[in-house]
Amino acid sequence: MPVDPLSDTLALTDARCVISGGFTAGGQWALRFPRPDRLKITAVVKGSFWVALDGMPEAVLLEPGDAAVFDGSRPFVVSSDPALEPVDASRLFADAPEPMVHLGEGEEVVSVGGHVELGRSGEELLLHALPPLMHVRAAAAEAPVLRWLLDQLLRELTAGRAGADFAADQLAQLMFVQVLRAYLADAEALPAGRLRALADDRIAPALRLMHAEPGRPWQLEELARAAAMSRTTFAQRFRAVAGVPPLTYLLDWRMSLARRALRDGETSVSALAQKVGYTSESAFSNAFKRTTGVAPRRYRDAVRAAATS
Repeated sequence: MPVDPLSDTLALTDARCVISGGFTAGGQWALRFPRPDRLKITAVVKGSFWVALDGMPEAVLLEPGDAAVFDGSRPFVVSSDPALEPVDASRLFADAPEPMVHLGEGEEVVSVGGHVELGRSGEELLLHALPPLMHVRAAAAEAPVLRWLLDQLLRELTAGRAGADFAADQLAQLMFVQVLRAYLADAEALPAGRLRALADDRIAPALRLMHAEPGRPWQLEELARAAAMSRTTFAQRFRAVAGVPPLTYLLDWRMSLARRALRDGETSVSALAQKVGYTSESAFSNAFKRTTGVAPRRYRDAVRAAATS
């Protein structure tokens, strides 16, 4: 099967979406959440409410079937009315005996939420490529699947069936992919960077080649030919969408693969050098040190020492 660069990137990020619970609400209410320091997802199953993110001039209205993803860098408030004084959500959820918290009177609003855990590679590859707030509307092409996933998630959270935690985690993972797909659907509107590059149809053939064979000594002419462009047009297009030249993207991808291998595998540095396209261990070590600031062996020792401390 052809290589899918988005799947490739998600696999390297160690992204794991975990639904931690949700809330039902009625009447007048407002909750303030502290800065999550990780990706957070909130989705509306029923009703509507406002989201106000610190530093953003206006609140955003989330309606049934909508989802919002926060990059984790700012506190935020969800409410029935942005003018209300919010209560501390972290304390409320910490004291709740069940995953679904009840606010106010009635159940006019039902929402589920959770967070996306990323490994160190994920923070490097994905976290910094996202905006502070990503709003996916119910009208998006991915919305029917997203709504079905939301309904299933709510059932798993409230029915108390065997295997509910595992099922909710898997459904949440699929929901995160659907949210990303919706975000990437309008590639031209995205800022230059890795995510926009993964969504750009014109450079996609070249990206698939680099992801399929990262160790091959790709030349700009080969990649341009695969994308059916001239060398100059391809280089300009690639830089405009990815924010870096094609061969810099390839170098960054190789180094991401190398960091993952050094953290999680037992491959020798010399074997890894060949795998990611270097003819000698010294050439790879020099490139790795320029990128990360430390030599490969020292990097491996440091991350493993940190993992056991």
